[in-house]
Amino acid sequence: PPGPPGPPGAPPPAPGPVGFPGPVAPPVHSSPMDLFRCPRRPDIGTHGRRILLRANHFKVSMPKGDIHHYDVNIMPDKCPRRVNREIIEKMVQAYNRIFGDLRPVFDGRKNLYTRDPLPIGTEKVELDVTLPGDGGKDRHFKVSIKWVAQVSLYTLEQALEGRLATIPFEAIQALDVVMRHLPSMTYTPVGRSFFSSPEGYSHPLGGGREVWFGFHQSVRPSQWKMMLNIDVSATAFYKAQPVIEFMCEVLDIRDISEQRRPLTDSQRVKFTKEIKGLKVEITHCGQMKRKYRVCNVTRRPAQTQTFPLQLEDGRTVECTVAKYFLERHKRKLEFPHLPCLQVGQEQKHTYLPLEVCNIVAGQRCIKKLTDMQTSTMIKATARSAPDREKEIIKLMQKANFNSDPYGHDFGINISRDMAEIEGRVLDPPMLQYGGRVNNTRATVVPNQGVWDMRGKQFHTGIEIRVWALACFAPQRQCSEQALRNFTQSLQRISNDAGMPILGQPCFCKYATGADQVEKMFRYLKSTFQGLQLILVVLPGKTPVYAEVKRVGDTLLGVATQCVQVKNVIKTSPQTLSNLCLKINVKLGGVNNILVPHIRPRVFREPVIFLGADVTHPPAGDEKKPSIAAVVGSMDAHPSRYAATVRIQTHRQEIIADLASMVRELLIQFYKSTRFKPTRIIMYRDGVSEGQFQQVLWHELRAIREACVRLEIGYEPGVTFIVVQKRHHTRLFCSDKKEQIGKSGNIPAGTTVDVGITHPTEFDFYLCSHAGIQGTSRPSHYHVLWDDNNFTADDLQQLTYQLCHTYVRCTRSVSIPAPAYYAHLVAFRARYHLVEKDHDSGEGSHRSGDSGERTPMDMARAVEVHPDTLRVMYFA
Repeated sequence: PPGPPGPPGAPPPAPGPVGFPGPVAPPVHSSPMDLFRCPRRPDIGTHGRRILLRANHFKVSMPKGDIHHYDVNIMPDKCPRRVNREIIEKMVQAYNRIFGDLRPVFDGRKNLYTRDPLPIGTEKVELDVTLPGDGGKDRHFKVSIKWVAQVSLYTLEQALEGRLATIPFEAIQALDVVMRHLPSMTYTPVGRSFFSSPEGYSHPLGGGREVWFGFHQSVRPSQWKMMLNIDVSATAFYKAQPVIEFMCEVLDIRDISEQRRPLTDSQRVKFTKEIKGLKVEITHCGQMKRKYRVCNVTRRPAQTQTFPLQLEDGRTVECTVAKYFLERHKRKLEFPHLPCLQVGQEQKHTYLPLEVCNIVAGQRCIKKLTDMQTSTMIKATARSAPDREKEIIKLMQKANFNSDPYGHDFGINISRDMAEIEGRVLDPPMLQYGGRVNNTRATVVPNQGVWDMRGKQFHTGIEIRVWALACFAPQRQCSEQALRNFTQSLQRISNDAGMPILGQPCFCKYATGADQVEKMFRYLKSTFQGLQLILVVLPGKTPVYAEVKRVGDTLLGVATQCVQVKNVIKTSPQTLSNLCLKINVKLGGVNNILVPHIRPRVFREPVIFLGADVTHPPAGDEKKPSIAAVVGSMDAHPSRYAATVRIQTHRQEIIADLASMVRELLIQFYKSTRFKPTRIIMYRDGVSEGQFQQVLWHELRAIREACVRLEIGYEPGVTFIVVQKRHHTRLFCSDKKEQIGKSGNIPAGTTVDVGITHPTEFDFYLCSHAGIQGTSRPSHYHVLWDDNNFTADDLQQLTYQLCHTYVRCTRSVSIPAPAYYAHLVAFRARYHLVEKDHDSGEGSHRSGDSGERTPMDMARAVEVHPDTLRVMYFA
C-alpha cells in the first residue's frame, strides 16, 4: 500500500506517492478530507529588489481569554436577517435579568456571542419577543437560546504565532461577528460588504439601476496578528422609484404620456425580465406600505385582467383589476392600458396596477449589467491607487471602529494605520522571438510589464497561402476599397511579423446574417483545398459572431478571425499587430518563448502546466449549465496549449469530469513531445477560501486517477495552486517615487509573502501586470498541495514568468497564461451553446429556450472539432 501522507511540506516518504488516498485507514476522528493538509510555507522569498508597501490591512489587538458561543433559534424562522437582528436586539432590551449589561453580538441567523457567560448554564431557554408590525399588527416570535461552546482566543493566538498547524475557524468567525454587528444594523449588508444609499452623489446607470458606494470588511489571520481588511467598494442597486418610471427607463420611453397603447409582446418580455424577482411596495393604502415580490407581469392590461373576487355573500365573481380599484379604493386608474404586476405566489392571483407600486429601496442588482452600464460603472468607480488609499484612510476615520461599543465590550482594538510591509519586485523574464530571415533570434526584456514586437518576428510564424474574407457589415458602411486597404495593411504588418499572408483572398463576399454563415463556410471548405483562415468582418455586436465560432470551431474545424468593422475602416498598426498575434497561434504558430536558460529548475524534467476554471451562468439564470475548462501545455517552452471543456451541473464549482480531462491532456502532451511529464503543475482559478478543502480533495484525487488510469505506477509529482483575483487586498507604494504611471500603481512583478499572508500555509500575492486604470488588484496564490518541494522563490519566479507567455498581447497579464486560457476556453464554449436563431448570446426569452435542451445536446454543442483542438482556437 502507498506510504502514509508525509507531514505538510516535508520531503515525500520514499516508496508510495505522498498522501495518496490509498487503503490507509484514516484516523477515526477525522474526515477523509483531513488527509489533505495544505503544505506549510517552505521559506520566505528573497529574489528581486526591495520595495516598501502599505496594504489595506489594519492590525487587530485581541483580548485574552474566551468568548461564549450560543445557538439561537427563532420561530417562525422565515425572517430575513434584518428582522432577526431586530428581534434579538428587542430580546436583549426586554430580558435584563438574563443579559444585564452584556452586549451580545449576533450574525443574523443562528450564532450569538457574549464576552461573559449568560446566567442560563447549558440548558436551552425559550423567550417570547414581540415586534410592533406594519399597520399596527404586532408580530410574535419565540426565541430559544442554548450554550454551544467556549471559544478560546488563546488557541487563535498560538495559531497566529505558527505554533498550531490549523487556524481555529470558530475563533475567527466569532471575531468577524463582533466586528460586523454594528455595521449590519446601520447599513445594507451585501456579502462581506456594507452599502448605504447615495447621499451627495448620484451615478445613474440607466435601466432603473444606480451605483452605491460602500466598504468591504473582513477579519483575516496573518503572521503573529489578526488583520482587518478594509476596502472601498461599489455595486449596482435598483433605484427606489415608481414602477412606472422604472418601466420607462427599462424600455427607453422618454415620457409615459407617449405610451398611449398597451405594451407590445417584446416590450412586455423585456420589462418582465427586469422586474421579475424585485420587491415593490404599494402606495394606495396610506401608511400601510405592504411589500411584495414580483413573480410576473400580466399579458393583459389592468382594464381587462380579471381575478376571482369573493363577495360578502360568499359568491365568487370575476372582476377586472381596474374596476376593483375604482370600487374598493375609489381610484380611477390613470394607465388602465398598462399591464399589472403579479405578486406573491403564482397560484394566488394577486395583481397590482403598475401605478400603485414603487421599487423598494436597497435592493442590490445581481443581474448582469449591460456593456454600457459596465462602462459607466467603471468610469464612476475607478480610482488611481493614491486616491483609493486616501479614500480607505478617510473611510477608517469615518468608521471609527474603536468607538464601536460592541467591539469595546469584547476588548477589541483596531490600529488606525495601514500595515507597512516589505515586498520585492521580481525581474521579468527574457523573451525570445524568431526570424525567417537568416535566423536572427531577437530577444527582448519587458519594461514595466510591457514590450513590443517592432523589428522582431514570431518564434515560429505560419505562412498563410489560402485565405478567405467574408464581410457581414453592409457595403455602404464598409466599401470594397476599405476592405482592400485593410487587407493590404494587414499583409504589410503580418509580413513584418514573420507570418506572411500571401496573394489575394481566394474568396471575398458580402453577407448579411447569421443564417448565411454555415452555407458559406461549408462552400469555402469544400471548394478551396487547404483553406487556412477565414477573416470575418462584423458590424458591432451581432449574433453572427457566435455562429461563426460554432461553425468554425465545432462543425468544420476551420480557423476564423473576426474583426470589428470600425477597425477595418480605420486601421491602426496596434490593432493589426494584435490580430496577427491571434491568427498565428490559431494556425499552430508560436509567437515567442521564455529564453530557456532563465527558467526555474522545474524545467529540468518534462513538466506539464494545467490551467482550470469553471464559469457559471449569470445570476438569476436557473437553467444554463456551468462550464468547466482545463488546458494543458503541449511543449517545453511552455507556449502551446491544448483545451478540454465540459458542461456540468448548474453552479457546481468542483470540476466533475477532471480525471478524463487531465487524461486527455496527458495523452496529447505525450503525442506532442514524446515525453511523459514527471511533474504536473495546476493553476486553479475561481475557488473561494471556503471551498479549498473540498476542491483539493476531489480534484487532486482526480488528477492522480488520470495518471494511474494511463499507466499503473505512473505517479508524477503534483503541485496544486489556487489563483484568486476576487479579494479585497490592495497594495500601495510607501514611496511616491516608486509609483508607476498615471494610475500611481505598484510596479509589475511586486511580490508579497510576509506581513499580510497566512500564518503557516504557503501563499503569496503577486501583481504581475502594469495597472493602467484604477487600482491594480494583485493576484493571490495559495498552494494547496505540493509534491515537488518548491521553494518560495522558485514558485514565485515560475508564476511571474508564466504571466509573460499569454499570446494575445505583448504585456505581462494579471494571472498565469494557463489559468487565463482556461477562462477563454470556457467563455468560448458559452458561445458554442448559443442556438442558431438566438440573439447575441445574451439569451432572449422565446419558447424553446435552452431550458429544453438535454445535457447530451449541450455536451455535443461544446465539443470542438478535432482539427481545431490541435491549435489555440480560443486565442
